[in-house]
Parts: sequence; C-alpha cells; structure tokens
Amino acid sequence: MGASQSTPSQDEKVFVAETPIQFSQDVVNQLSDQLASPAIPPERQTTLDAHVRARIDAELTRLRAEEEDVRAEIERALEKENLDREREMAGEAAAGDAVEGAGSVRSSAALMGDLEEVRRKVERFHQRQEAQDFAEVRAKGEAVVSCYKSHSKSTLDCWREVGEFKTSVAQLEQQYVNSLR
Repeated sequence: MGASQSTPSQDEKVFVAETPIQFSQDVVNQLSDQLASPAIPPERQTTLDAHVRARIDAELTRLRAEEEDVRAEIERALEKENLDREREMAGEAAAGDAVEGAGSVRSSAALMGDLEEVRRKVERFHQRQEAQDFAEVRAKGEAVVSCYKSHSKSTLDCWREVGEFKTSVAQLEQQYVNSLR
C-alpha cells in the first residue's frame, strides 16, 4: 500500500544532477522568511501604491473634466435661455416703440424683465400680508355671524363681537394707510 505512493509515477521525471547544488545561507534565509511571512515586500508595496495613486489621479482628472463639460453645457443652456428671453422681450418692446439701437433694446428688455419680477414679488408680498391681516378680521367676522345665529331673537346681545370686529377692521385700514406712506 505505501509502496505505490513512494515509487515515482510514469508522468513524473526525476533529474539527478551530477554535481551537487549549493545555496548560500542568505538565499536560504530569504526564502524561508518569505515562506514564513506572506506579506508583500516594501519595494513591491511602493510600486503598487504608486500604481493605485496614478489610477486614482487619472480618474479624478477625468471626473473633473467631465464636471467642467457639464458645467459649461449648463452655462451655455442658461445663456441661450436668457438670450431667447431677451430677444422675446426685445421683440415686444420693439413692437410698441421705435427701435433706437441694439444696445438700448437689450437694456430696455432687461429692465422690463426686472420690472416684471419686482411686480411679481410685490404681489406675493401683498398676498401674504392680506392673508395674515385678514385672518384676524375674518375670525372676528365669523364670531359676529355665529353670535347672530345663536341670538336670533336678541341680536343686541352681540354688541361685544361687533365692537371687536369694527376695531380689527379699523386697525387693518390704519395699517394699509401707513403702508402707503
């Protein structure tokens, strides 16, 4: 049983050297150290690190270039959109006025756009103000209505609610007048 394992098979070829091969003790020590510690030698590690850094730098450069391309494309699209809007406004301004020159049309179109934006902001501000100011007035008005409904035979009992409603309306009117000054 054990004899079959110790005899060389026919696929294996064994060479016998005529002179003995000798290795220096340093070579033997280095080979045994390499077998004992499977760590990557420092020279190889440095080479690998440099290669990884180079690949990361190349990828980073590619991504930055791609980002610049996207940013430039977005800027071109925005510029085109702004020019189209200015041309549209210039066309509207030119339809109503005589054209004095390309520079004045562009600046008047830009001013028209700015004016329209300011109008929208003012309208939004007034809507917010009205919603806040009218909330108190509406609440007081609803209190008057509910009082009148609950005291349908004696409506004079709602004099407090009516007075509060009148006071809130007067305050709102005063705020409006002050805002116009």
